[in-house]
Amino acid sequence: MTAHHNHIHADGVERVVIIGSGPAGWTAAIYAARANLSPLAIIGVPAANPAPVLPGGQLMLTTEVENYPGFPHGVSGPEMMSLFQQQAERFGTRINNADVIKCDFTQRPFVLTTSEGVTVRAHSVILATGATANWVGLENELRLATTGGGVSACAVCDGALPCYRDQPLAVIGGGDTAMEEASYLTKFASMVYVIHRRDSFRASKAMQSRILDNPKAKAIWNSRLVDVLGDSFIEAVLLENVISGERTTLPVKGLFIAIGHSPATKFLQGSGIELDQSGYVLLRTRASRTNIDGVFAAGDVADPTYRQAVSASGMGCQAAIDAERWLAERGVH
Repeated sequence: MTAHHNHIHADGVERVVIIGSGPAGWTAAIYAARANLSPLAIIGVPAANPAPVLPGGQLMLTTEVENYPGFPHGVSGPEMMSLFQQQAERFGTRINNADVIKCDFTQRPFVLTTSEGVTVRAHSVILATGATANWVGLENELRLATTGGGVSACAVCDGALPCYRDQPLAVIGGGDTAMEEASYLTKFASMVYVIHRRDSFRASKAMQSRILDNPKAKAIWNSRLVDVLGDSFIEAVLLENVISGERTTLPVKGLFIAIGHSPATKFLQGSGIELDQSGYVLLRTRASRTNIDGVFAAGDVADPTYRQAVSASGMGCQAAIDAERWLAERGVH
C-alpha cells in the first residue's frame, strides 16, 4: 500500500482526517470522499511488536475471507483491503503513510502530530485505528499465522474453513472469548482442546459449562504453549505443564489464540477522549460520536464485541455520515 498523495488541504485545515486503514477507515474514506469532503487518510506504518501490524489492519493477516457479503467465492484479506483502498482513492481520498502519535483536541481546529513530525490541522477526526490480537509471541506461531498455516486469532473468521473441518483443533485461553471461540469451533472440529495455564477458567460459569459439558471439547489445565510444530501448515503444538515442567506434543490441525485484543489507542493518551476500562474508545450511543464534539470513532477501536470486517465497515459508514452532518451544521463544506 503505497501513498502518492501526501499534500495537506489548501487552507491548511482538513475537513475530515481519518486515522486508520482497515475496513472502518476505508469505508469512512469512501463515504467522506463521495460527500466531497476530500478526506485525508493517515494509514499507519508497518510494525512488528510482537506480532505484525500492517496498514490495512487485522485482515492483512487473514488469508481467506469467506463471510464478507459480495464475495461468494471468498477473497484474501490483503486483496480486500487493496480493493477498499482503490475505491477510496477513486473518489479523491488522499493518503499519508505515517502514524499519528499525538492528538490535541483541546484547540480547534484539532491538531494531530504524525510520526514524521508533520502537524495536521483538522475540523473533524474519525478514529479507526482498530485493535490487534494478543499473541503468545512464538516465532512459529506468528510465522504460521501470517502465511495461512493454520494459526488464527479469530475462530468466527476462520473456523468454518474446509481445512479445519473434522480435525482436532486447539484454543489458547481461559476467558469468555476463549469459551466463545472453542464453543463455535465444536460445530466443525472433531475435538477442541482448550489449553489454559491455570487449573480453572476465569470465564463466567455459564460460558465454562458450554465447554466443560461438551463431549467435543476437552480442557488441558496448567499448560502453556511452548512451540507450534509444522512446516507450511500446523501439525501439533508443544505444551509444557507449568507445575511438573513435563512437555507433551498434541497433534492438531488448527490453533486459535484467544487471549484477548488490545485496541490501538495509546496515541490518544492525554487527548481527553473517553476510553473504557479495556482501552477501547467509548461510544455512549449507537452513533459514532465520542465525548469530544467533532471526533468520531469506528471499527474495532470502539468495538470489543463483534470485531468483524462487515461490522467495522458499517461503523465507518456511520462515522462518515455523522462527520459530514456535523461539518454541515457548522458551515464547513
